[in-house]
Amino acid sequence: MTYADRWLLPDGVEDLLPQQAQSIEQLRRRLLNLYGGWGYEMVIPPLLEYTDSLLIGLGRDLDLMTFKVTDQLSGRTMGIRADITPQIARIDAHSLKRSGPSRFCYAGHVLHAKPKSALATRLPIQAGVELYGEAGLDADIEVVSLLLESLQAVGLDTLHIDLGHVGIFRALAEAAGLNSEQEETLFDLLQGKAVTEIAAWIDANIQDAAMAAMLQTLPSLAGGQDILAVAREKLAEAPDEVLAAIDELEAVAEVVAARYSNAKLYFDLSELRGYHYHTGIVFAAFAPGYGEAVANGGRYDHIGEVFGNARAATGFAVDLTALVRLGIGEQASGKAIFAPATEEAGQWQAIIALRSQGEKVICGLGEQAAADVAEQCDRQLVLDGGEYRVQPLNS
Repeated sequence: MTYADRWLLPDGVEDLLPQQAQSIEQLRRRLLNLYGGWGYEMVIPPLLEYTDSLLIGLGRDLDLMTFKVTDQLSGRTMGIRADITPQIARIDAHSLKRSGPSRFCYAGHVLHAKPKSALATRLPIQAGVELYGEAGLDADIEVVSLLLESLQAVGLDTLHIDLGHVGIFRALAEAAGLNSEQEETLFDLLQGKAVTEIAAWIDANIQDAAMAAMLQTLPSLAGGQDILAVAREKLAEAPDEVLAAIDELEAVAEVVAARYSNAKLYFDLSELRGYHYHTGIVFAAFAPGYGEAVANGGRYDHIGEVFGNARAATGFAVDLTALVRLGIGEQASGKAIFAPATEEAGQWQAIIALRSQGEKVICGLGEQAAADVAEQCDRQLVLDGGEYRVQPLNS
């Protein structure tokens, strides 16, 4: 191995240098403080745990995204988390065992075996919330509202959020009598928005004309809030679960639109993010200039079953790494003050006083001169007339 090879990092893995690290930390603190103000309690799940608990409840998608290692103590397989949601489900069901609604928030790294897109990092840092124990729309409204508050808190002026409902496709697929393989094939086509291929597949596999027409119209049911009225008309012959899902989207949209006039709500009834584990409303937030969602969430009511305590649940995760890539987050606050090395006791007292006022003070080491730290410092601490004063570095 050459010297050059030693510092190379794996594809999709990167260092966060001081400016990026500071921005992410500031965003993390701001969001956790916001969530705490809404009554969400912070938890810190472990970075890895046995795959027996880490991978159950979220389907094969999570399994493919998870790095697996062997525990040298027990010989069992462990996974490095690719999603924090199943860990919160375990905490809610096993560690706390509450009966009423529980609100949790978290922030930390996840690791993806493969990047979600060509330019995505495999080590995103996420902050998010989970609300357990409430099956009603009040919980969905609260979580969507808190996501919009999160976007405002990090400095996004225009709030873009896409909403869908996995129950629509699931009910149509069941009513059409699709087997699991057919459902998976149509699901993949819908996610690719492959309109021509969707039409050809439906013509070849769906005999009922009314059902075929409803499935074929799904990709076109995307737009502003008025698209929900169109959907209600186009899917009038659909099972009751489909119309109930449209009603849920409309109810959530009315409240959220009234609360956040600057939010741009977009509806896509063929959007099936997290289809294999979501059970109701799903949503994603987007920022101008970034092709991928900066936050994802939705309802997943069955995840707790595998831990012996099936509880209604909804939540979201914000990708802090993506936000920083967009230039979102505070820049470093001012440069530091340089204090040259000295044995004079009065300087130390002056340094303590400055730091207590929120100033950054870098103490010189040995013969270090102000010029050596010019990149970090723009002022210096000097003894002037028997008192320590702060002066511009070049004065």
